[in-house]
Amino acid sequence: MFKRYSFLFFAIPFFASAQNNHENYVQYVKPIIGTQRMGHTFPGATVPFGMVQLSPDTDTIPYEMNGKYNPDVYKYCAGYQYDDKTIVGFSHTHFNGTGHSDLGDFLVMPTVGALQLNPGTASDPASGFRSPFSHDNEVAEADYYKVKLDRYNILAELTSTTRVGFHQYTFPKSDNAHIILDLMSGIYNYEGKNVWTYLRIENDTLVTGFRQTNGWGRTRYLYFAMSFSKPFIAYGNKNFSKQQVYRGFWRRWDQSKNFPEIAGQQIRAYFDFKTEEGEKIKIKFALSPVSTNNALMNLRAEAPGWDFDAVKNAGQQQWQNELSKIAIQSKSNEEKINFYTAMYHAFINPTTYMDVDGSYRGLDQNIHKADGFTNYTTFSLWDTYRALHPFLNLIQPKRNADMINSMLAHYNQSAEHMLPVWSNSANENWCMTGYHSVPVIAEAIVEGNTQGFDANKALDACIATSSNRNYDGLNYYLDKGYIPIDKNGTAVSTTLEYAFDDWSLAQAAKKLGRMNVYNEYMKRSENFKNVFDSSVHFMRPRLSDGSFRKEFDVLTTNGQGFIEGNAWNYSLYVPHQPEQLIAMMGGKKRFVEHLDSLFTMHLPDEFFAETEDITRDGIIGNYVHGNEPSHHVAYLYNYAGMPWKTQERVRMILQKQYHTGPDGLGGNDDCGQMSAWYIFTTLGFYPMAPGSGQYSLGSPAIDGAVLQLENGKTFEVQAINQSDKNVYVKKVLLNDKPLDRLYITYNEIMNGGKLVFYMSDKK
Repeated sequence: MFKRYSFLFFAIPFFASAQNNHENYVQYVKPIIGTQRMGHTFPGATVPFGMVQLSPDTDTIPYEMNGKYNPDVYKYCAGYQYDDKTIVGFSHTHFNGTGHSDLGDFLVMPTVGALQLNPGTASDPASGFRSPFSHDNEVAEADYYKVKLDRYNILAELTSTTRVGFHQYTFPKSDNAHIILDLMSGIYNYEGKNVWTYLRIENDTLVTGFRQTNGWGRTRYLYFAMSFSKPFIAYGNKNFSKQQVYRGFWRRWDQSKNFPEIAGQQIRAYFDFKTEEGEKIKIKFALSPVSTNNALMNLRAEAPGWDFDAVKNAGQQQWQNELSKIAIQSKSNEEKINFYTAMYHAFINPTTYMDVDGSYRGLDQNIHKADGFTNYTTFSLWDTYRALHPFLNLIQPKRNADMINSMLAHYNQSAEHMLPVWSNSANENWCMTGYHSVPVIAEAIVEGNTQGFDANKALDACIATSSNRNYDGLNYYLDKGYIPIDKNGTAVSTTLEYAFDDWSLAQAAKKLGRMNVYNEYMKRSENFKNVFDSSVHFMRPRLSDGSFRKEFDVLTTNGQGFIEGNAWNYSLYVPHQPEQLIAMMGGKKRFVEHLDSLFTMHLPDEFFAETEDITRDGIIGNYVHGNEPSHHVAYLYNYAGMPWKTQERVRMILQKQYHTGPDGLGGNDDCGQMSAWYIFTTLGFYPMAPGSGQYSLGSPAIDGAVLQLENGKTFEVQAINQSDKNVYVKKVLLNDKPLDRLYITYNEIMNGGKLVFYMSDKK
């Protein structure tokens, strides 16, 4: 295991009052941390797991130009780009650092002067309603955002509750002030994405409506209730839709000014005010997946008054409560910023998707009520099964169980009789590969966290999902034990992912005593062997006739049968059977050489030039941390008898891939996965194979931490003599007894206790 060194044991005072620590963790959260190329992980004003993510949008890049995909749109997955000089407005829904996008609903923009209902362009802001801004006049905190709109001399402030966005705009003196409500705007926008929008003026301070879009979520409805703190003196709209041949008899009315309802595909509305110098106009904007009545119900329940600061303080207290679940000890302020910003990101998604009475729109497009659980959406499972859900299962087990309940509701409403793959807002997006709801559910079953759901019925849903022969090459996988490259473009990586998912399913079956299922899926879990070419020691695409394809490049990402990775990385994707993988690759010596080469070789730009979501910043050698399939790789040294290399590599990755600046992540955060990897690794352990009930040990990068567990117990981590140089672990004690293995278990953590690492600069 670890090399043994003699230590003079001495007592070190650690977090003497850890349980009573009252440090303000919100101060360390820096929401504007992301990647310059992929769009920032910046939800703006949001509470933990909130439905509302109220954030500035800095441009209106179209998804297509001249009938072709516009690659520049990829920068705007989150709506906000730090390098942009203008703000178009503030919309209420955003994704958290994803590699694809949607949302950006209900954009609000305050203006003064001549009314303009076109956003204009970044190169000519005066051609529309957008405004230049400066980062010098910008503040971003947990559940609070502030910026000065320089063109209008308006101070914009945003905060939120779970379902309500709260705007506060401080105006100059003007007889010509406006609030624009853009129902056209969206992220990844294109002609025809808006199926329909509807706006209704209830009175001179209340507006309701809805929007239906056909995007990543192809049938997505969102309703709103918009309440003003001051009556507007006039209102109107412009319909930018192409003129329809049939217009009905609505043509009798002038619907563009002071008309109480409007409907169409492309509408921007406005509301006029007169303002005094320094006057604040506040807006409460509530969302509902069900109806405008429910949106109004959410507004009245969560934000009944007009005290902006009280809502902000309550939201920041929610963040303080969540962030204080882990109290770290570190001499580095930068480390605290990285850690608590990572926790902030990890507690954004999945997002609440129901009204205050439990009502939500289901996958069948009918209205349901969540019975005894909170219904969640935004399941980016190809990413988050690896570390985010294991982290939630450890630190937020009740929420994670509710998320599984939400997955099971999805399954019950699914026409395909499948658990979610990548789902959002009552839609299955079918993005990415595998069936990674399975390891999330399996891990919860294995670790005994089945609050509110029937574990056997959940396992049945996993079995049904993994048996759907119409899904993504699964028929070939079941018949041949692998997916042929001539039948499926991601044949090799999907085979490997199915094999892991099957293994996790087997662990859940074993826990439940269903040994026939266990035996079947353990056999399936060895299908990774069927795409391994022993002549070259790489995972390699096979044809339908069983032969390996002759054309093969181990460095190329495109066209080789892998998704978001190359053969060099994916040949290491057998997290459930590392010992077998090591044997297949020629033994420990040869395996370590392969691992070493991954981190030390140079990957020429040509091999990732066409990959949108990875830049040189997300790569160390040929190790691609900016995409998830390699997140377990540094821990494989543990299984090859060289734990010191795991310790060395994980500390290097932490240093190179995570920073406190606006471009502080080496890849998409992907709904918290990158951040969850950081949290686990910084604490000194990582869920190598979710569903195993084990965490592989690494090298803690902080002096200590106290985990406040949901069962009322605490688990402490100490790293004695830890520093940037002292990255090697010489001895580990668990509850004052030597730990003679390279992992700890979920149960050991949940039972409470203390894990002590003794660190050194010697290998």
